[in-house]
Amino acid sequence: MRLRALLDTDALGLRLLGGEDELDRTVRGVMTTDLRDPSRYLSGGELVLTGLAWRRDAADSEPFVRILVQAGVAALAAGEAELGDVPDDLVVACARHRMPLFAVHESVAFATITEHVVRQVSGERAGDLAAVVDRHRRMMTAGPAGGGPDVVLDLLGSDLDLRAWVLSPAGRLIAGPKTAGPALPAETCGRLAAEHLAAVRTGRRGPHRLTLGSTTYSLFPIRSSSRSPQAARDVRETVLSDWLLAVEADAGDWPGERLDLLQGVTQLIAVERDRRDAARTVRRRLAQEVLELVQTGAAPAEIAARLRVAAPVLLPGLGAAPHWQVVVARVEWEGGDVEGGPVAQSLLEEILVDPQATGPEPSDRIAVAHTGDEAIALVPFPAVSAEHDGSEAGILADALLESVRAPLSAGLEDDGRVTLGVSAAVHSAEGLRGALEEARHARRVAAARPGRVCAAGHQELASHVLLLPFVPDDVRRAFTARLLDPLRDYDRRHRAELIPTLEAFLDCDGSWTRCATRLHLHVNTLRYRVGRIEQLTGRDLSRLEDKLDFFLALRMS
Repeated sequence: MRLRALLDTDALGLRLLGGEDELDRTVRGVMTTDLRDPSRYLSGGELVLTGLAWRRDAADSEPFVRILVQAGVAALAAGEAELGDVPDDLVVACARHRMPLFAVHESVAFATITEHVVRQVSGERAGDLAAVVDRHRRMMTAGPAGGGPDVVLDLLGSDLDLRAWVLSPAGRLIAGPKTAGPALPAETCGRLAAEHLAAVRTGRRGPHRLTLGSTTYSLFPIRSSSRSPQAARDVRETVLSDWLLAVEADAGDWPGERLDLLQGVTQLIAVERDRRDAARTVRRRLAQEVLELVQTGAAPAEIAARLRVAAPVLLPGLGAAPHWQVVVARVEWEGGDVEGGPVAQSLLEEILVDPQATGPEPSDRIAVAHTGDEAIALVPFPAVSAEHDGSEAGILADALLESVRAPLSAGLEDDGRVTLGVSAAVHSAEGLRGALEEARHARRVAAARPGRVCAAGHQELASHVLLLPFVPDDVRRAFTARLLDPLRDYDRRHRAELIPTLEAFLDCDGSWTRCATRLHLHVNTLRYRVGRIEQLTGRDLSRLEDKLDFFLALRMS
């Protein structure tokens, strides 16, 4: 479509500020940004929408416009909602570089312009998928009955023979074609999400491609269509929450028209994602109110009353009062210049979902609030039968960690960290304060462990592992060095494997037969190695005290 056609559409509220001679330029897509340098996300031909949050003073306009020109952008449209009139310095910079400039009236949402451009471009360049746009528009006005992103993916399959899936950053399958073969395996979802996050963090321009076995996938980011003027100015603010579109095809040799089409599809799905996020506002407010009552020491009756309001919102149709768990997450970036709380909130909303469940709806069965760098989730689940006490019901930290560690580690790269703590289930408002403290303690235990993504559950708080993370580093180093350094030195010189032998011996509770079997050794060989350990350290592995010291040293090393 031409820029002139946008200007002639009264409903878009566009006012031309410069570039009258350039109105015959072709628009190939649309992008909303408030990044100071959005070049990594531009492929040329876009109408760029901005709320001007990147502009701190007049000197910022010239470099911003220059970046757009170098990327081949068709035109710039600046919103008037944040600053009022578009600044003169931006008008001058656009005129200097022959960049058409529009002002967007404050009453017009960027999402309205985005949908219009996507609809027009998709219709003009891919008539075979005009049904996608029309069906999606009807879906957005009809609500959940319209079918969600699955409808768009089904039409991609039927009209272009493309199998595609929408994935969360942690690799959860959010949507997929219901009429085109088997579902994408969980392992494949995780690997695709990890590749996408790693590519985003390194600034590689999409679509990103990954070959698994004999199948090549192309990965397209799905970014919010409404990031203005509160748009992310740092990729770390959204890398752990943005969805992605995985297409079973190699987009490396696609013509521009087909790439434009897929970019348009991601923008359509982004509108649905934004609507889903808006619907979470009520749940977030419920979580914030409950947690404020808990943390300010409100009476249990007052907390219980608030929970009775929250329960039917989160678990509609549930007859009995649910049980509750608390999950605490913290996202920390080196340098401290990115607020971790909103990132952790979005992350919890994406990962606290049954791995077998698809679609966005199940993730709305939680309520997540954030404060500072911490996010806190209230997770309800139906009370178990009388034969069970509920202690093992709900979310388990190990299972949660296993499902998200690989993809999220790729998104955190070398400068980020996620730590999670999970409480036990509680049955009433009286237990909620203790559950919050339990989850926070568990998160601190997780934070003391190595790794980019760590989690701990309530079960570990009754164990020695609760104490180990809080041993001062100098004491930890001295204790482990005194016991283990002689064995490490000996292993290094003689390849004797004394450390693995010690670990296996303790793990077998000192049983010579079981340990020898595990290590595939003769018992006499095992006795020789244990004797060498005792000789080098001056300890006696038949004594409980010495066994315990070795056990703790191995855990702290």
